[in-house]
Amino acid sequence: MDGLLLLTVLLLVIAFGSGVAMQRWLLKRSNETRIKEADEEARRLLSGAKASAHQYREEYVKDATATLAEERSTFEQERDQVRRQLRRYRQKIERRERKANSRTLRLNERDALLHKGAAALRALQRESEKANREAELLRANADALLSESTAKRKQLADREADLSGQERALADRQNKLSAIIEQQTRRLEEISGLSADHAREELKEQMVDSAKQQALVRIQQLQEEAERTARQRARKVVITAIQRSAASLSVENTASVVYLDSDDQKGRIIGREGRNIRAFESATGTEVVVDDTPGAVVLSCFDPLRREIARRALQALVKDGRIHPASIEKTVKATARTLEEELNEIGERAVIDLGIHGLHPALTRLVGRMRYRTSYGQNLLAHSVETARIASLIAVEIRLDPTLARRAGLLHDIGKVVTESSDQPHALVGMKLCKRYKEDPAVCNAVGAHHDEIEMTALISPIVQAADAISGARPGARRATVEEYISRLKQLEDLAKSFEGVDRVFAFQAGREVRVLVDHNRITDEQANTLSKDISSLIENEMRYPGQIKVTVIREVRVSAYAR
Repeated sequence: MDGLLLLTVLLLVIAFGSGVAMQRWLLKRSNETRIKEADEEARRLLSGAKASAHQYREEYVKDATATLAEERSTFEQERDQVRRQLRRYRQKIERRERKANSRTLRLNERDALLHKGAAALRALQRESEKANREAELLRANADALLSESTAKRKQLADREADLSGQERALADRQNKLSAIIEQQTRRLEEISGLSADHAREELKEQMVDSAKQQALVRIQQLQEEAERTARQRARKVVITAIQRSAASLSVENTASVVYLDSDDQKGRIIGREGRNIRAFESATGTEVVVDDTPGAVVLSCFDPLRREIARRALQALVKDGRIHPASIEKTVKATARTLEEELNEIGERAVIDLGIHGLHPALTRLVGRMRYRTSYGQNLLAHSVETARIASLIAVEIRLDPTLARRAGLLHDIGKVVTESSDQPHALVGMKLCKRYKEDPAVCNAVGAHHDEIEMTALISPIVQAADAISGARPGARRATVEEYISRLKQLEDLAKSFEGVDRVFAFQAGREVRVLVDHNRITDEQANTLSKDISSLIENEMRYPGQIKVTVIREVRVSAYAR
């Protein structure tokens, strides 16, 4: 029984395996048949696509060939038209050239006829002069014969008769010559188109022009000789002034270094969350650079006066040790007052050293402010004092007033330190300032004319101009790039100050950032956002600068109370 069951199971397994094998074989044959049918369908579609593509390509080539032929025909027509226009232009140009050549030939022929007529006229004039000389000689001979003795009167009478005949012949000859001259003159007038009077006037004008030309040549020779002498004299005066003036070379920079006892003081300078450094930068208008440099903090600002106030204030704060926004503001104000007093002393010292008396106190104070101003990288006070000394030396050489020259030389750049903004050049601003404080008219003219803004009417004006050029032209004395950089930063601050509600403006990061402090009573937070965009737009439209400029508008509310 068990054997039968096992056999049955074995037969079933064999039958199942055979069925599976048969099914796989049938499926394989079916798949092969489908694959063949798919290959045939793909070949048929591919041959149809190739035929369609070939037909489409032929149609496209045919259309493109037709379009190309049409465009080529249009191009050839336009080219022919342009060639025809060019040919017409060339013909016009050739006709104009022929007309110009013929006109030139006619002018040359007319000039040749004029030269021939002038030569004939000169020949006739020579013959007439020769005949006149012969007539004069005959008259002299006749006078000599009349003075002979009475014995020869008969011969003299005969000779007189002969002379009369000769005179008549000579008169006839003169009449003929006159007729010939008139005829030649009329012919010349017809040829030249000028009358005799007109030709005489032209000859006279030519002689006058020749005399004028000779006179001008002589005058030019005298002027050149005078210029050589004056140039030698001026060179001698300038060299003498330079030799007697020895000035040191100094170029200002735009950064100051404050040395610290320890790096721990940098943390107090920065303050909690940077409030101390922000308050210091807002109060002084300088940028405080705190980096990894051991024992040093760098102050950066294009304005030397503002930078000096910041340097002294920071030194005082570090020395005191109490650094917070209130003490920073108080120290900065005290430092500014102290420095203002020192500037007055510096101005008085410069005036006394130059021997200038009676200078108005306001001008003396402005002279002191020159100490912290630059002119093309050159210290303005040193430049002005040097200009005053050189002008004095030149004035002594040419026997002018040296005191007046020193005064004008010291004040010639006074317009650069005027705090009020003005569109006029500094020379005119300085001249108005000198007039306001009752300076000598010669000094005012020298100040206003040292850059040729006005006419020089005083003798010391060219002296001051020459001294200014000598002081500024020394090797290393000036650096134009610094002055242009400072001018750009000042323009940046002035543009930001032109808006309503702006209290103070400071340029930082070498002009890459400008911080605007506004009045919180006049500007709201929303208006501050709009103000920053307006200032940015104005800077983009009005200035040229490398890179980009960040505009930061700061609106602070400060409330103070006093406990008594």
